[in-house]
Amino acid sequence: MAEDLVSNRKAFHNYEILESLEAGIQLLGTEVKSLREHGGNLQDAYVALHQGEAWLKNCSISPYKFGNIYNHEEKRERKLLLHKREITRLKNLAEEKGLTIVPLSMYFSKGHIKVRIAVARGKKAYDKRATIKARDAKRDIDRAMKQ
Repeated sequence: MAEDLVSNRKAFHNYEILESLEAGIQLLGTEVKSLREHGGNLQDAYVALHQGEAWLKNCSISPYKFGNIYNHEEKRERKLLLHKREITRLKNLAEEKGLTIVPLSMYFSKGHIKVRIAVARGKKAYDKRATIKARDAKRDIDRAMKQ
């Protein structure tokens, strides 16, 4: 996988990632140019499914500085390009209690911008503490092995 243009690092902290997949995204020219300059934010973004289509909502792509009158709206809804069977599968998974669909990152793949989305379950406070504790323990073990 190529270098991430934008990543949602908070998603790994706030959610337990169950399954992820790659989706295309419908963008305007100024949005692509802005993303090339790392002008995006997926922090509060989520994926909504309605009428057989997947939409990326609340994703912020900053206006392109040379965009003049043709610039895009910063927080508009963007259509995700998925096969119908993928959308149906995501819809079935998202209808389960406590599951949501979140974007993890945006990156270039063969000249096209792709979005890595995931079906995730929200973590409780004690789950977050357990994850941090396990990460610290692994870091201590690695440090001890190195010496």
